[in-house]
Amino acid sequence: MTAVERRALSLQIDVKFRFAEPEDLPKLEWYGQYTHFRRVFQRAYEDQLAGRRLMLLADVNGWPIGQIFVQLESLDDSLVSLGRRGYLYSLRVMEHLQRCGIGTALIHEAESILSSEGYGSVSIAAAKENPGARRLYERLGYRVFMEDSGRWSYIDHEGRTRHVMEPCWVLEKNLP
Repeated sequence: MTAVERRALSLQIDVKFRFAEPEDLPKLEWYGQYTHFRRVFQRAYEDQLAGRRLMLLADVNGWPIGQIFVQLESLDDSLVSLGRRGYLYSLRVMEHLQRCGIGTALIHEAESILSSEGYGSVSIAAAKENPGARRLYERLGYRVFMEDSGRWSYIDHEGRTRHVMEPCWVLEKNLP
């Protein structure tokens, strides 16, 4: 080895998929990157305990490196007539682990859970400013069926109401 050559190390990590536990909530803030969602995570966890939603995590050694949340009950009256439909949202994977298949595996795991619970379809939104997300979902068999204004609000960790406007495509997929 010369002074300019560098060694390389190839790693294999085991990723487990599991539901969130109370000790995961602070970890979901990813070292402050998502602290403003602290109350959102707490509410999602309370809804998971009540059976209204799921918080599915990709875990490495007890640390959530990815997540996808699953809304089990429709909050949109216009979708109720479409039958039993799960709604996937808040898909994210730590930046340095993106493009390794973790997001795809989270979606597949969520679909499998919904299918086993008798859901006939699933939907997910892709921000219009995020064409990569739409490409991923379409590659996985989702098709655009409506647009959404993407208006929602939440209360941040300091008690302030934050308003979000993120126009999006809503895509759907029938489950086996």
